[in-house]
Amino acid sequence: MAQVLCQLPKLNSDENLLVGIETSDDAAVYKIDDNTALIQTVDFFTPVVDDPYTYGQIAATNSISDVYAMGGDPKLAMNIICFPTCLPSEVMAEVLKGGYDKVIESGAILIGGHTVEDDEPKYGLCVSGFIHPKNVLTNSNAKVGDILVLTKPLGIGVLNTAIKAEMTDKETYDKAVKVMTTLNKHAKDAMIKVGVNSCTDITGFGLLGHTLEMAEGSNVTIKLESEKIPVIKEALEFAKMGLVPAGAYSNKSFIGDKVYFDKEMSQELKDILYDPQTSGGLLISVDKDKVNLLLEELKGNNTEFGIIGEVVEKQEYSIIVG
Repeated sequence: MAQVLCQLPKLNSDENLLVGIETSDDAAVYKIDDNTALIQTVDFFTPVVDDPYTYGQIAATNSISDVYAMGGDPKLAMNIICFPTCLPSEVMAEVLKGGYDKVIESGAILIGGHTVEDDEPKYGLCVSGFIHPKNVLTNSNAKVGDILVLTKPLGIGVLNTAIKAEMTDKETYDKAVKVMTTLNKHAKDAMIKVGVNSCTDITGFGLLGHTLEMAEGSNVTIKLESEKIPVIKEALEFAKMGLVPAGAYSNKSFIGDKVYFDKEMSQELKDILYDPQTSGGLLISVDKDKVNLLLEELKGNNTEFGIIGEVVEKQEYSIIVG
């Protein structure tokens, strides 16, 4: 999207627009007054699971995440749904119920939305949130010496591919659903309490794509430690079998030669790092003196988390994976 938007005429400048499209950030932020800024985002996608209620939960969790990535609190949401006439209205009701329950869990309110006919279901939310203008987090403020923390494990794109192929057992399916339906609210609260420098959520561009945006936006190099990156083990097994979504290859093409891999790294792990995530975790850049406090605050997070790397001075490669 950002690659297309950059081809359009430049928007009229507005001093109250705190975050626009320049750094491919997670949401737009507009200053209302000295104490309040509006966070605005929208996201929707086709089903990743067959159960309509679960699909609604996942899509809503994913949409709300952009507000959390900016450090804000979601307050208002509106449905966006495309729906085929060949499916019963009860299915749409279940999708909307799943979305409603996640919006309520986030502390926001849901006030209708817009529906159109389409050949394939698509669902998501337009979400508004609020934050103090001085507390806005972006993906372009990582500092040299910072430590990187990831708040959810990787592998969701691979698992969704396996789910569609009906190759997963119930335990693996439940693991994937748990990750995708866990709000990033707890992680957001933890990083706001501690005070961090930069953040982005890991979604369609995968860990490496979103890390690249952070590295380039911050004019630094990011070093990742592959053995410390949380990964759902079943996803590695499926990736080794070749069940890798097309989006991973698109991400690899987009990133190109801006990443350096240790020569001993397995192909399946590389695929996981490129893997597009649905409703992934937050990638947080935090001062090394605060990282232990952040990890302490993250305890009780509903998913696996951990330190995955560090920020160093700008080098030849934007990302180095060892």
